[in-house]
Amino acid sequence: MIIPVRCFSCGKPLGHLWEEYKKRIEAGEEKKKVLDEFGLERFCCRSVFLGQADTLELVSRFKKA
Repeated sequence: MIIPVRCFSCGKPLGHLWEEYKKRIEAGEEKKKVLDEFGLERFCCRSVFLGQADTLELVSRFKKA
């Protein structure tokens, strides 16, 4: 849904990287390369990005009336 501001495990700030990550992945870059360039070395931080499903547009269609 929405990217967390910080990593759940170690507390490293992540929220400011999401838009750049999304843009670069859509442009065709490899996920591993992008995460390495961001300096995300820990598994916990990488899993936040790799496990993220961008479903905000889908969910926003079903708001209560």
